[in-house]
Amino acid sequence: MSSLLHITNGDAFTERLKKLNLKGDIITWREMLCEGKTLTSVGSESFWKTRFEFLHKNYKVSKSWFIEKTLKEYRSLCNHKQQDQIVLWFEYDLFCQVNMLAVISWLLTNRRYAQISLVCSGKEDNTDKLYSLNELSDEHLLKLYKHKVVLNQDDVEYADYVWQLYCSNNPIRLENLTDFNDYNFAYLGDAVKTHLRRFPSIANGLNEMENNILQLAIDKKPKSKSEFLGTILNNQGNLGFGDSQYERALQRLKPLFSSLNPVRLTKKGKEILDGQTSYYSCIQDNDVYLGGALKYDFLYNTDSNRILKL
Repeated sequence: MSSLLHITNGDAFTERLKKLNLKGDIITWREMLCEGKTLTSVGSESFWKTRFEFLHKNYKVSKSWFIEKTLKEYRSLCNHKQQDQIVLWFEYDLFCQVNMLAVISWLLTNRRYAQISLVCSGKEDNTDKLYSLNELSDEHLLKLYKHKVVLNQDDVEYADYVWQLYCSNNPIRLENLTDFNDYNFAYLGDAVKTHLRRFPSIANGLNEMENNILQLAIDKKPKSKSEFLGTILNNQGNLGFGDSQYERALQRLKPLFSSLNPVRLTKKGKEILDGQTSYYSCIQDNDVYLGGALKYDFLYNTDSNRILKL
């Protein structure tokens, strides 16, 4: 008799999935591997040590919280050895896609004989809107589940390969991947493009997300920081970030704002946005990792959409 394990992209969706009463156990993948340094060896001691250091330094995550929330759930995953059918529930955005790659890489190493299926939400109707799992009706979720994609060996190995590249110290190899459409990952190509645009642009030393934040400040003229955060969350493309990640981004961009209640840019902030001057002189923290690469060791050319090594 086959047994079933569901791995979800977060607590909110896990609660939702429980209500659907599907067979099988549920494990929640509580990580945000799209931020901070990552190592290829998912689940190893050095992997978790690296992750804890990043989360502790940047998000004030305590050791007890990390053990209780992330490691306990990971250990539970390790203990589910008997399931030979594993269903992954992830979404179209960068946040989810990076976590998905890491989970598949772990499964390739540790659950070689399991059949892995993927339920991935995104384009669900004829509009341009991309949907998260929690935005869908129960009926729609059950339909997605019924038509889940069974990943073949090539898919699994490809996901692992993309994960290795994501964790390497040079994003140019990721940029050279062009064969996403040959595999069963409908949103991975776009997520990788989004990831590459997180390196600072040649134009002004800010990446796409940071430029977007400054542009929204000018276009939407938010009256308060909380209104500003809401605006950013609703206009973030396919990053899939949460409040705390944007709080941190604002902290980093603080020198470019004269006020956050209401939201106003400094003269320098406006000049940077207009490409008259560069953000490079404002960078205090050089030790910023995107996957395995140092953010400020590379530049993104928005004209040619290519990455350059500094």
